[in-house]
Amino acid sequence: MKHIKIAAKQAPALVQGCMRIDAMSMEEVETLIRQDLELGINFFDHADIYGGGMCEEIFGKVLKKNPSLRNEMVIQSKCGIHRSETTHYDFSKDYILSCVDASLERLQCGFLDYLLLHRPDALMEPNEVAEAFDQLYTSGKVKHFGVSNHNPFQIELLKKYVKQPIEINQMQLSVMHTPMIDAGVNVNTFDQRGIDRDNGTLDYCRLNDITIQCWSPFQYGMFEGVFLDNPKFPEVNKRITELAEKYQVSNSAIAAAWLLRHPADMQVILGSTSRTRIQSIVKACDFTLTREEWYSVYVAAGNLLP
Repeated sequence: MKHIKIAAKQAPALVQGCMRIDAMSMEEVETLIRQDLELGINFFDHADIYGGGMCEEIFGKVLKKNPSLRNEMVIQSKCGIHRSETTHYDFSKDYILSCVDASLERLQCGFLDYLLLHRPDALMEPNEVAEAFDQLYTSGKVKHFGVSNHNPFQIELLKKYVKQPIEINQMQLSVMHTPMIDAGVNVNTFDQRGIDRDNGTLDYCRLNDITIQCWSPFQYGMFEGVFLDNPKFPEVNKRITELAEKYQVSNSAIAAAWLLRHPADMQVILGSTSRTRIQSIVKACDFTLTREEWYSVYVAAGNLLP
């Protein structure tokens, strides 16, 4: 298993996303966890809204049955999306604190290794976030903090008030979803891809030692579907298949290796719960695409270099 650094700590390059485990039995989730640990994936990503809380709950049942497993894993959860009559975002102190307490109760563990703010709250009062983080940190309920889908100025605003480092930014990134990369490649051009939609988040995170976690690494659009083996994208699939044959791995491993090739040392969040597929993706850590191969996939995905 390839490892990257989050701040000064070693972490696996692959993360097990737990957004779909509510459809599994407790026994199946336990099997998934043990398989991940055997493969070197000890980082588990949750959110309070996944499965309406059921994903955390079933994970917690496994931990209650096997409390020693907690010492082998890093658990991350997210909060801030408030599902009610009108779904909205809420970074108020009381809401953050209540969300963490609820997550810990469902997970049946004493603390979170990481808490991320899920999506930017336009009505955020950063002093309230700071108070919540202080209370969570001093109480031992949360060890480290991060954000999800935030741009540099939103993070800087938080940093002005929050004492704890922002260590993670979870962003959508895949071969077929590359706005963070496109803007830099097409700088000083009139190409539509040169529009900076995230204020230079990729370079900002590299400059500030913030680890990017890539969500939906095998999808295109906003949850529109998987691009691998999708007839809508013949050219990129042809190139990925060629590389898969060269390295004797699956297409999924090539898609993950493409993300891991980037020098930002990113983590890739796996949404799959299939033993076979996870085992195939882990092989992405065993080789490194060349610079030319990386660009060939980027171009085959429909990105013209200026």
